[in-house]
Amino acid sequence: MGYDWISFTTDYGLADGFPAACEGVIARIAPAARIIHVTHLVPPQDIRRGAAVLAQTVPHLPPAVHLAVVDPGVGTTRRPIAVTTDTGMLVGPDNGLLIPAAIALGISAAYELTEYRLNPVSATFHGRDIFAPAAAHLAAGLPPDLLGPEIDLGTLVRLPEPETVATPGRLATEVLSSDTFGNLQLAATALDLAASGAKARTRVHAQVGDRSVEAVVGQTFADAEPSGAVLLVDSAGHLALAINGGSAADELRAGAGSPAIVLIGR
Repeated sequence: MGYDWISFTTDYGLADGFPAACEGVIARIAPAARIIHVTHLVPPQDIRRGAAVLAQTVPHLPPAVHLAVVDPGVGTTRRPIAVTTDTGMLVGPDNGLLIPAAIALGISAAYELTEYRLNPVSATFHGRDIFAPAAAHLAAGLPPDLLGPEIDLGTLVRLPEPETVATPGRLATEVLSSDTFGNLQLAATALDLAASGAKARTRVHAQVGDRSVEAVVGQTFADAEPSGAVLLVDSAGHLALAINGGSAADELRAGAGSPAIVLIGR
C-alpha cells in the first residue's frame, strides 16, 4: 500500500534550504504525495524534544509516512530505519526519536535502510540522501521489507524514561519540553496530579531547577491572574507550568531535563 501523506519533522530551521532539498527529493519520487510540515524548529540536536513533538502530533494526522530528522549522530554507525505501525510508517535515525510516536501508533516491525538511497550519500545530510528517498518510496507503495533487512525491535534505541514520583502533597518529576509560548511541559500526567491530592484552585509551590514560582492548579491559562503562574493539564495529557501572558521558561530559566518539585497546598 502507499500513502497520500508524508509528515515532516526536523531541527533544520527555516533559514537554509535543507527542508526544501528533502521535499524536492520526495517530489521527484512521489509527486502525488502531500506533505504536512509538522515543524522544522525543533531545538538543534534536541532528540527528546523532537520525539515529544512527533509522538504528540502523529495520532492526529491521517495515515502517513512520518519523516523525522533530528540526527546529531549523522554519518556515524547509528542506523537509519523505517518503522511499521498500525496506521503508517516512520522514517528517521535510530536514536530514540521515532520510538514514542511508533508506540503511540502501534509499532509492529522495523527495517534498516540499506536500499533506495541517493548516490552518492553525503556523510552529513542523510535527511536528503537516505531518509527522504525512503519516505517517498514508501508513500509511492514500496513494501518496507525492500528497503533493507528487518531489525529486532528489542535492539532499537530508546530514550531514557523520565521518572515521576507522586505522593500525597508532592510531585517529583522533570521538564519534558518548552514550547514557543514558554510553557513548561512536565513528565507528570493528570493521574500523577490526582495522586498528589491536588484539586482545582489548590495553591502549589513549584521548584524547577534552582528557581521557584507560586502557582494555582487550573484548567486554563486564565485561571491565574495576569502574569501569575498556573499548573494545568495540557492537550497531550501532561502537566504544564505556564504564566498567564508570559513565559514560564524565561521566568524559571528552565528547559528539557530540568528537575521539578511541586509541593501541594504550600
